[in-house]
Amino acid sequence: MNRFKKNVVIGMTVLGIAIGGAAVAAPDAQTPSSGPQDKPARMHKHDPAEFKARMEKRQAELHDQLKLTANQEAAWKTFTASMTPADRGQRPDRAEWEKLSAPERMEKMLDRSKQRQDAMASRLQAVKTFYAQLTPEQQKIFNENFSKQHRFGHRGHRGQHHERS
Repeated sequence: MNRFKKNVVIGMTVLGIAIGGAAVAAPDAQTPSSGPQDKPARMHKHDPAEFKARMEKRQAELHDQLKLTANQEAAWKTFTASMTPADRGQRPDRAEWEKLSAPERMEKMLDRSKQRQDAMASRLQAVKTFYAQLTPEQQKIFNENFSKQHRFGHRGHRGQHHERS
């Protein structure tokens, strides 16, 4: 009898999970869908102007939090100028990309990776130079801000950054 009760409980649990999963996966009948063109908000096209505005807002907030002295302002301007992302350029033409052999594609991917790594090294140097100009209290504020902006494990699809509050 004990085994029978156990099997009934397991069966009911599996059934509950299946029904619950189906309910979650089923589209809401009251919400009309116009088809595949409906995409989640995170899949919208990257808007450089929006990105620039967010970046400027974050920089202004950090500037205010740091309470920089007049002597530190020049270092701040150099720092913010160096943190401005370079133009990413155009994506390779799909037709041209398809014509390349696997080793040629791999070389192009490696070249782009090296360019990104060089840009990151340049930004690292800018951070180190600016960081050296800060007082210990300002460094603590900078560290906290950096941690909030560069949290690991909080990235979306394919490593894209998303607005963080």
